[in-house]
Amino acid sequence: MDIFSLLDEIQTIARNGLHYTSDTYDRERYERLMGLTTETYGELLAVPHAKVRARFLNELGYITPKVGVDAAIFNTSGEILLMERADGSGWCLPCGWIEPNEKPVEAVSREVREETGLEVKAQQLVGVFTRLPSGKNGPHTAIAVVHLCEIVGGELTLSHEGLDLRYWPIAEVQDWHATHKKYARAAHKMWQSEQLLPAISD
Repeated sequence: MDIFSLLDEIQTIARNGLHYTSDTYDRERYERLMGLTTETYGELLAVPHAKVRARFLNELGYITPKVGVDAAIFNTSGEILLMERADGSGWCLPCGWIEPNEKPVEAVSREVREETGLEVKAQQLVGVFTRLPSGKNGPHTAIAVVHLCEIVGGELTLSHEGLDLRYWPIAEVQDWHATHKKYARAAHKMWQSEQLLPAISD
């Protein structure tokens, strides 16, 4: 277990404890754990401690991994559509968090529309991937639900979330965001098989 995985485990225990405990002494212990983890995160990521703490405590309820969706969209040459993220963290598949009362296939269509201007339909589930916390991946454990998608309308348009938007040969991408290279390779293997299932129903 590396330091980020350890910190994620500790801050999860602390936040769950703060949510459930009614004992004054236990609350003090959980507050101390939160303090230690936010201080360490702040030092490792060069982010103010208070900002890290506010980000953690802004989430209510039992702490679970964050769940997001990613869209793998290929052109006829087998190049994958990627966005260069505005935060400088590299090139990514169109992606985002699933919102409350939203199905993964709905979320992936919405995220693609918001980030690229394209209308897509989820054709096949590529896989469900676990992204562990690290300096590159961020402080949270995340689950990525990746779909192979088909363009059904819209026009390619860059949003405020990106610096650039274009199709790439996967082998030529040098600066991947987080674990998106893994998602892209898995999706490309599926795309190459040319054995797509019927579109996923809502």
